[in-house]
Amino acid sequence: MTGPLLDITDLRVAFRPRGFRARPLEVLHGVSLQVGAGETLGLVGESGSGKTTIGRTVLGLVRASGGSVRFEGREIGGLGARQRRALAKDIQVVFQDPYSSLNPSMTIGDILTEPLVVQGATAREARTRVRTLLDQVGLPSDAADRLPREFSGGQRQRIAIARAIAPEPKLIVCDEPVSALDLSTQARVLDLFIDIQRRTGAAYLFISHDLAVVRHISHRVAVLYRGELVETGPAATVTSTPEHPYTRRLLLAAPVADPIEQRKRREARRQLTPHPTT
Repeated sequence: MTGPLLDITDLRVAFRPRGFRARPLEVLHGVSLQVGAGETLGLVGESGSGKTTIGRTVLGLVRASGGSVRFEGREIGGLGARQRRALAKDIQVVFQDPYSSLNPSMTIGDILTEPLVVQGATAREARTRVRTLLDQVGLPSDAADRLPREFSGGQRQRIAIARAIAPEPKLIVCDEPVSALDLSTQARVLDLFIDIQRRTGAAYLFISHDLAVVRHISHRVAVLYRGELVETGPAATVTSTPEHPYTRRLLLAAPVADPIEQRKRREARRQLTPHPTT
């Protein structure tokens, strides 16, 4: 394949508020970005920036009002339900909340087996694949017979990751996948994502509000502010010497262990314009 795996061009999304005569509210204003095969693009911004809307548009959960979303050169923005189900083998998702993303009444084995069977695997093939998946995400084989409530938050997110990689997708949309976890668990789950990418070659669109998180996992970073892309570049550059005032504010907002340094950061952040426009 030539060209990017995922190619988003001039993407616009508008939502219509409730009420008679209410005018559509545009939340994405012509965003363009690309994700290459085997690459991690970190998409970062504060709440309300539109980053999750981009992910949901790629997944077909939100309809674009303008622009295009192409996967392997094919327009996927207006696909119907049947075509979307077929595309699910290649595009998967890991959501933010490991507690609500797993069916509490199903065993882990059933949760992981179900999508494999839907996509044509035999029951025997699916069971074999589940054992491999549990090993890949660092969970014991007997986890297949247990319910989600028997696992910690970090373990549940590992299960969600196993479900996402089960069909061997080419792209995984990761929507704040570690923000609900404590810092030590975050680090272990991020390392798991990196290890899985090395072994499978899957690409990630990694959505987060935390520059420190995207710096750890991303090859490139794109910064979104109020529905517009304000800065993009190599992760090491954007997360250490950002050019845009908004990105600098995000960097200064990241917590550090040293209280003196943290105080300096707060003061520097106050001196930056609160609503950067350039």
